[in-house]
Amino acid sequence: MQPTTWAERAQAAADSVNEGFGHRILRVIPGTWIASVARPARKIARPWDPWHYWWQAHYLDCLVDASWRQLGDRGPQGGDPESGGEAREPRELVLARHLLTGIRIRNVFQYRNAFYDDMAWLALSAARAEHLSGLVAHRSLPNARTIARVLGRQLVLASTPEGGGGTYWNTQRRFKNTPATSPAALFFARSGDRERAQALVDWLDATLFDPSQGLYLDGINLNRDGTTELKPDIWTYNQGPVLGALVTLGGAENLARAETLIAAVDEHLTANWETHDGALRRTLRGDGGGDAGLFMGILARYLTVAAVHEGLSADARATARRLVLDTAEALWAGAEERCGRTDGEGDETYWTFPQRPGQTASDEYPPGRRVELSTQLQAWMVLEFAHQLTR
Repeated sequence: MQPTTWAERAQAAADSVNEGFGHRILRVIPGTWIASVARPARKIARPWDPWHYWWQAHYLDCLVDASWRQLGDRGPQGGDPESGGEAREPRELVLARHLLTGIRIRNVFQYRNAFYDDMAWLALSAARAEHLSGLVAHRSLPNARTIARVLGRQLVLASTPEGGGGTYWNTQRRFKNTPATSPAALFFARSGDRERAQALVDWLDATLFDPSQGLYLDGINLNRDGTTELKPDIWTYNQGPVLGALVTLGGAENLARAETLIAAVDEHLTANWETHDGALRRTLRGDGGGDAGLFMGILARYLTVAAVHEGLSADARATARRLVLDTAEALWAGAEERCGRTDGEGDETYWTFPQRPGQTASDEYPPGRRVELSTQLQAWMVLEFAHQLTR
């Protein structure tokens, strides 16, 4: 039976990722979980195979999204499960707990990483998993608490006065940018360090905001002679965590910035999609595969947060909602159910999604080409957000 509701479609995407990419460490270690970076994958991964720490962080976020959906949540980023009996722990929450263990083992028994943006993403998703576990299973996640402590400390150390503020991108400490500063600001805002979060948001606005486009630029190099060099690239996903930090912090100035950003995304980071009946809709711009296969989904996550934030104007919320829903419609229109070998021992059927709205899965993943985890996570999260906005 073809999925027809957003909940069914989101679950179809979840099942395809969990079954098509997910596996135990070395395929056998109990209590662990990790995702291969492509499908089909090797039966047993080699120690030097890529595994992409930050993709796993977003996989964890998707598992939390699916758990909230199954429980009947009261908001895209949190809230209590609906009352009425004790909730059963969703399978995805169990996988989230095992994924935290798997990430630690795969990362040589630690959570620290050379990139501060990677660490910020894992800190954010682990905090969500910890919150949900406490509500549903009435127990904490020791790995998540460790992540908050260890990675939170790393983000504090990376957010320094050099260059006027901001957060370093990596441990070489020569480049400060939006990809690291904005999720760090969001982490601090959610964890109660509002002063530090606001300082990072203010630095972004003063240093990397381009008023001519209403968007945030990439970053600045800090030269040894004390000068800085602007990197003016604009990346779709950078706008997402900035938006998330602004609405989490709240206040008139931050919310005004958020509304400006939503309008700028609608103007500059979208593409037209013609539906099967000839209607034109505007979707978020897809950025391809690899790391960029997550960019559109990350932006959609925080547009979803904005779409239900009562402090924003009705117009801004409606724009955010429209962009997410039209993007979800386009991704689903391009999805295909197909067989794909996962371990060399049999055929399974999985939903496969295009990298970009308006394309089909066959356009970008023709027969014989491996399907990337990043793009399938992106589609999964957008479908979850469509459910959150329409349930």
